Amino acid sequence: MERTDSAVKHDGMMALLSRLGKVDAERFISLIIREPFDYTEWQKSLFNDETVYSLSKKAMKTVNKK
Repeated sequence: MERTDSAVKHDGMMALLSRLGKVDAERFISLIIREPFDYTEWQKSLFNDETVYSLSKKAMKTVNKK
């Protein structure tokens, strides 16, 4: 079942808030909106030297912890 855009935005905001707190989550959003950037290049830098398989394994470990 496909999730709605609203659900994705809500969960994304909750992830930001839980990881960064209110002030830094707002700061992060402000930085992303204000600065033009190439999302594809930015994404590459987030997952340096990671394969889809290794990212999937990490994701599954995280999901299974819950």
